Amino acid sequence: MRIGILTGGGDCPGLNAVIRAVVRKAIDAYGDQVIGFRDGWRGVLEGSFEELTIDSTRGILPRGGTILGSSRTNPYKREDGVQRVRNILSDFNLDGLIAIGGEDTLGVANRLHGDGVKVIGVPKTIDNDLGGTDVTFGFDTALHIATEAIDRLHTTAESHNRILVVEVMGRTAGWIALHSGVAGGADVILIPEIPFDIDEVCRLIRRRHERGRYFSIVVAAEGATPKNGLMQVAQTGSTDEFGHVRLGGIGYALEREIEARTGFETRATVLGHVQRGGTPTAFDRVLATRLGLAAIDAVHEGKWGMMAALHSTHVELVPLADAVAEVRHVPVEQYQHFDVLFG
Repeated sequence: MRIGILTGGGDCPGLNAVIRAVVRKAIDAYGDQVIGFRDGWRGVLEGSFEELTIDSTRGILPRGGTILGSSRTNPYKREDGVQRVRNILSDFNLDGLIAIGGEDTLGVANRLHGDGVKVIGVPKTIDNDLGGTDVTFGFDTALHIATEAIDRLHTTAESHNRILVVEVMGRTAGWIALHSGVAGGADVILIPEIPFDIDEVCRLIRRRHERGRYFSIVVAAEGATPKNGLMQVAQTGSTDEFGHVRLGGIGYALEREIEARTGFETRATVLGHVQRGGTPTAFDRVLATRLGLAAIDAVHEGKWGMMAALHSTHVELVPLADAVAEVRHVPVEQYQHFDVLFG
């Protein structure tokens, strides 16, 4: 067979491990040819690709990012996008595609499957917010980076008796904020699923001062929002091709509000893209490899329109439609389970 592969959306530790696994098994076990489209769906639309071989994918397992590049291109925003995808697959004699991505990339894959394109999905996102799978690769690496940052910030917060606000990624789901906050011993954790009360945040910080703890760590997901209009947070930038507004500013807004309301010196740190860069953890390397092997097997089983997913300790196939049906949010009861640790 002749198979195409692409990586779309935000880069993520573990993408190269998937590519390597697909290529090695496709060639050594099945005798396939594999081509990699550059820059996600943009490469498919423009016919930009490179042949992937055992040699060209050597040494990429521990590398972060993606050797194929990525973009947030949406074929359905192009007048002839779907037909162009069909034409490229026909012109390049491809039997099908493996799309590695998050909600947007796999959302396109699911729609293309409905339009008759043969595609298999592999889930990735550091936000861990895809349905159909218990966990996505990239999350564990981002979690470790955020936790290490919180550990480091603890020492400077304590040394200077400051309130430190740590803004982490998480547009609509607070998995990174909750897990890194708990692992790092944060005093307040704010997630998109539960609008926060700035007065309650300040109450918890004041209580720590009353108990003789003159520093605090506040971890906030970038998508965390205040309730009751008690503070203003501006969204910045234009929307991308999937309709997402560029978020930013919750960390600095909290810095201003906390200091103004409590009188305690407050500083914000935005971790930003450092969370998705660098070498993947061992867990993410193994998970990404397992998902890549399952994806190429699914191709040869003709299981088009499916996605490789982790359920408990087993890798299984689920419909792409299940993965993108809804965002996988942090359950409120899971957040509430930890709130006794706050303040």
